[in-house]
Amino acid sequence: MSVIETDYLIVGAGASGMAFADALIAECDADVVMVDRRHCPGGHWNDAYPFVRIHHASACYGVNSWMLGTDSIDQTGPNAGFYERSTAAEICAYYQRVLDEVLLPSGQVRFFGMCDYVGDWANEHAFTSRVTGASTPVCVRRKIVDTTYLDVTVPATHTPSFTVDPDVTFIPLGELTNMAERPTGYTVIGAGKTAMDACNWLLDNGEEPDRIRWIRPREAWLLDRMMLQPLDLVTETVDGLSLGIEALAQAETVGALWSRLEACGQLQRFDPQIMPTMFRGAILSAAEREALVQIENVVRLGHVQSLGTDRIILEKGEIPTVRGHVHVDCTACGYHKQPVRPIFEPGRIVIQSLIGAVQTYYAAMIGFIESTGRDDAEKNRLCPPVAQVNVPLDWIRFVHGMLNTSALHSTEPDITAWQASSRLNLTRGMENHLSEPRMKTALDRWQANAEEALKNAEHLLAEN
Repeated sequence: MSVIETDYLIVGAGASGMAFADALIAECDADVVMVDRRHCPGGHWNDAYPFVRIHHASACYGVNSWMLGTDSIDQTGPNAGFYERSTAAEICAYYQRVLDEVLLPSGQVRFFGMCDYVGDWANEHAFTSRVTGASTPVCVRRKIVDTTYLDVTVPATHTPSFTVDPDVTFIPLGELTNMAERPTGYTVIGAGKTAMDACNWLLDNGEEPDRIRWIRPREAWLLDRMMLQPLDLVTETVDGLSLGIEALAQAETVGALWSRLEACGQLQRFDPQIMPTMFRGAILSAAEREALVQIENVVRLGHVQSLGTDRIILEKGEIPTVRGHVHVDCTACGYHKQPVRPIFEPGRIVIQSLIGAVQTYYAAMIGFIESTGRDDAEKNRLCPPVAQVNVPLDWIRFVHGMLNTSALHSTEPDITAWQASSRLNLTRGMENHLSEPRMKTALDRWQANAEEALKNAEHLLAEN
């Protein structure tokens, strides 16, 4: 049994693994082996529902070395006025091209698909082929890179936490595109972006709002798509972020913070009478929010416990249902909220975000920082991880992480230079708009409030 030797063994060729590998080999001559349980790169995008689009702009997603899409603003359709958002099929094709035309031709990367990592994450490393069953030992000279820690789950591959009667029509939302005939109605189960996508898809395809019932266990704070735009629209982003920083600096309580954030447009919600208990970074345009508000049959009785042919049992009650209804499962949790751990460990790198979101940018940044030769203690100082966003307080952690890492990196010339050139950076192109009055005002607001926002974030988190 032959042993493979490599500098870095990357477990997982999804968005984070690809971004890390691309950034690493761009800066050094490291040898890399990538293993993935799927036959091709792209991770969870290979299992995504057919009508999904990336939540934010394609212009700042993927890997640094290869453009995703055309960096253009859509002129028609539901995304008109915003930078294009690639479909799952486009993203999967993109990652295959990155593998075939960037990583493999570099001579620094080898890819082994349909393989499971079976080592101990410490000293013994190996992977086993799902096709042949053969096991291959790996000698790792530097580090193993764990991209699986956050463990993404999607509707097509997860198991619901509740029981489902076998006679109920119960489908993952991807199966909506395979409906052969119109049901008596739809019951969408879930409160996150997946459920929002399901409802919007039904509405976009002409379904009547009153034929959709939405079981929404939690209410969510939402982000405005216009405030998360790069390049020619980056002023919108910087202005929005600066308003959020100002709100965080000035709020005396968490309740006052939510009021300020909603007033300046940084956060949105569906129902002004209900205080959200969830923040998972869902991004919607004003048109998407307005469409979803048309659905008035919203069930707020907690999570589903069991789904039967004539009734649905929830945490706080029950509701009737009928056999003719299609029940749409949107309950997969996406990224698991794992406790943070050091990113750089002896012999191991555990990919996490530095703000609790925007995985590809930070995976690429971690790859770059790994290439610089700093010791692990210094790399960990520069890369303090933040747990994935889940509850409203995580918005504070999100902004604290952004401000904290910005301050840490501002004194490191190589990191600031890398950030300025990174196509994954949401504020890419900002230097082209510095003469605009609105940009000047936003940057002044940001600078005036950043230090106090950091302090107040720590104060509010300590009190709640």
